Amino acid sequence: MTGPVRRPFRALVTGLVTAVAAAGLALTGSGTAQAATALPTHVFAPYFEAYNGDSLSGLASASGNKYLTMAFIQTPSVGSCTPYWNGDSGMPISQANFGSDIDSIQAGGGNVIPSFGGYAADNSGTEIADSCTNVNSIAAAYENVITTYDISRIDLDIEDNSLTNAAGIDRRNKAVKIVQDWAAANGRPIQFSYTLPTTTSGLTTGSVGSGSGLAILQNAVSNGVNLNVVNLMTFDYYDGATHNMATDTQTAITGLHNQLAQLYPSKTDAQLWGMTGIIEMPGIDDYGPAETFTTANATTVYNWAVSKGVNTLSFWALQRDNGNCNGTGGSDSCSGTPQTTWQFSHIFEPFTGGGTTTPPTNDFSVSLSPSSGSVAPGGSATSTIHTAVASGAAQSVGLSVSGAPAGVTATVSPGSVTAGGSATLSVATTASAAPGTYSLTVNGSAASGAHSATYALTITGGTGGNPGSGIVNGGFETGSLTPWTCQPGGGVVATPAHAGTHALHVVPSSSQTGECDQSVALQANHAYTLTAWVQGPYSYVGVSGGATASTWTSGTAWTKLTVPFTTGASGTVTVYLHGWYGQSAVYGDDFSIA
Repeated sequence: MTGPVRRPFRALVTGLVTAVAAAGLALTGSGTAQAATALPTHVFAPYFEAYNGDSLSGLASASGNKYLTMAFIQTPSVGSCTPYWNGDSGMPISQANFGSDIDSIQAGGGNVIPSFGGYAADNSGTEIADSCTNVNSIAAAYENVITTYDISRIDLDIEDNSLTNAAGIDRRNKAVKIVQDWAAANGRPIQFSYTLPTTTSGLTTGSVGSGSGLAILQNAVSNGVNLNVVNLMTFDYYDGATHNMATDTQTAITGLHNQLAQLYPSKTDAQLWGMTGIIEMPGIDDYGPAETFTTANATTVYNWAVSKGVNTLSFWALQRDNGNCNGTGGSDSCSGTPQTTWQFSHIFEPFTGGGTTTPPTNDFSVSLSPSSGSVAPGGSATSTIHTAVASGAAQSVGLSVSGAPAGVTATVSPGSVTAGGSATLSVATTASAAPGTYSLTVNGSAASGAHSATYALTITGGTGGNPGSGIVNGGFETGSLTPWTCQPGGGVVATPAHAGTHALHVVPSSSQTGECDQSVALQANHAYTLTAWVQGPYSYVGVSGGATASTWTSGTAWTKLTVPFTTGASGTVTVYLHGWYGQSAVYGDDFSIA
């Protein structure tokens, strides 16, 4: 591939100004750039998904991140030379879109890295260098982003079809060269980073347009581009193998370092490492559980990146940095693994500015899966105890359980694990175990402190109700309210009773409905029908919490009510009976769920 046509620099700037004017853009100060603040030598800049309506500065502040990579900028259609945020023509590159957020981040000593491309743009032909065939117009678009937001790095995310578009690859690098010359002449620090797919041993090889990431860099060098940073997406390998994501990050980036050494034989080893960048995906990635990046992996990668002098740490994406969807892969809003909110951010944040070889303060977390269970007297249940590195390094965590009532034995095996490991909570009940719902506390202790998680154990039993349904004392034949609870006045009575010798008595008043209820553990995401017999005016039967459904009737005779419902992810619902404000008493009996 031949290099760019050489012209005097003044002609380059003149051509760029012309192209900007043609695109309806404007250079600051008639072509003179204002000096932006350069990024730190080492920077952690996770991706922010700019297309989902979240507050840029709000999430930066909440997570503690001073630097963010903003995804993505692309054209609205193939053939266009005008970029927009997310390719949305209603979101032009202007102060009105993200400007005040970026100003706020910069005022706090941070900055953003706008990213052109991304998988959707690269797949659809709307990455600007694929879409636009005018090199000066592409350069003008880059320059407009730089001056509009006063940023000091642009990222070029090249994937999928953009890897095989040889003309687009060459146009992109020629445009980068123009902008780098313009920035140098105006005293503006500006960097360009390439974000590319990877194997576990580095970039793919081949000719330009063959899908080779290395060929893109070779074309950049041939066009005179100063390659500042090359980020590898060390989270997607698509090879069908099960990966240790920390180990594979190290081999991939080491492979990149060696490839850069061939491109730049005169650079020192430290300079080469200083051109490398790492992008992870917290938790279960979009390929599946075989590619799961844990908090323990994050600590390993952090320490290794510091020791090597890597330039950039990042992950996709900030909105995933929470543990709200355990077991779910590839979500835009959660990691799918046990973690505290912003845990990955807090592990990586010390990297900015140079980092140290001292990891963050050691800490861990404890969680249970499942966190509740229902057994009949004499039955047993188990739950997996998950531990995770919350920050710093993995440490030994002692595990124990407390809170077991009479007739219940609860044990933990093994009694200690290294943070990131798992154990089993085993619960066994005797035939004499009293029906009810009890809280068992799993305690974790380590040198850094203690954390706990709660297991809700429901012991079924009693007469009336459907055995194994989860409702305890559904016929009230124990003569006791337990485990039901009622507003003042409610309780168990001997008459009237639908069957047997006892029933539930609900007493409304002018300020309350008299509700009596019971928490019931059921199978998650399952269809059930609640059945109860009621008597009295405005008798309401239903479920709330993990499902919402109800029905009612009025009458002086016993009436059967049925309430179909479907449980949610937890499987736990609250079954209730209540009357109505200022009305007479209501009675209920023979509650069951099938």
